[in-house]
Amino acid sequence: MKYSVVIPVYNSERIVGETIARTRAFFESKKLDFEIILVNDASPDGSWKVISDAARADPRIKAVNLLRNYGQHNANLCGFRLASGDWLVTMDDDLQNPPEEIAHLIGKAAEGHDLVIGRFRSKMHAGYRRLGTRVINWLNARIFDKPDDLVLSNFRLLHRDVVKRICEYQSPFPYIPGLALRFSGSPANVEVDHQPRRVGSSNYNFLRIAKLVATLLFNYSSFPLRLVMGLGLVVSLLSFVIGVAYLVRGLFHGSAVQGWTTLVVLLSFFNGMLMLMVGMLGEYMVRLMSQTSGSTPYQIREIVDRAR
Repeated sequence: MKYSVVIPVYNSERIVGETIARTRAFFESKKLDFEIILVNDASPDGSWKVISDAARADPRIKAVNLLRNYGQHNANLCGFRLASGDWLVTMDDDLQNPPEEIAHLIGKAAEGHDLVIGRFRSKMHAGYRRLGTRVINWLNARIFDKPDDLVLSNFRLLHRDVVKRICEYQSPFPYIPGLALRFSGSPANVEVDHQPRRVGSSNYNFLRIAKLVATLLFNYSSFPLRLVMGLGLVVSLLSFVIGVAYLVRGLFHGSAVQGWTTLVVLLSFFNGMLMLMVGMLGEYMVRLMSQTSGSTPYQIREIVDRAR
């Protein structure tokens, strides 16, 4: 049995070396066959030097340098496609997921689960991230049929079959937690520790969370389109009612210049709704074109792998 550990790396020069050492020490202490795949997501600091040096010193470590910053999910997908293990672990590079906790994931998988997700006993995240997590969990429940009692996190263990299905899924906007849910037959949680970030600050800011929400809505759901269609229907009905009312008023009472303000307000409102609808349809069209173009969602600049 071989385990692959995929770790996206970004702005972790001061701690990723310890992450590698502790991950390696865990598998060696358990006498398990393993490989560590570190994907540098165009980090602007010296993270690439740290992980490439580690890969040159140990054939069980692969270091991948992406051409530019593509985001955590694309970095994970890149690691998935390079992995060769029977089981695959995903974890962060900042030791908030202690590598020693992988033992709990492996133990739970032995019960017959093909996807095991770490459920943190207590989260060490900022308030805005916890709020973002609630929004994303709500979307996951409605888009990917996430069970109410299942908690998602980036610390997880996936069977090779699940990884293969994810790698075969063609999309320029991959969302790993949702795809893992979609392609697993028996997901489960297991409690694990979550440590506070010791170095630096979280790379997941409000803008990144907003982009993730947009990806879920526009690439995996028709909810925005249906919402705009509903709003358009309501506006059309209101327009019809108002039109009939003004027609009746004109027939029985004549017209007056005093209605100019009302006319301007109504035209502005209805034109605004039309522009909103056109913009929403345009967003879907852009993403549909990206998806059908077959373009790779990431480009690799360099790989350091002594085992190749």
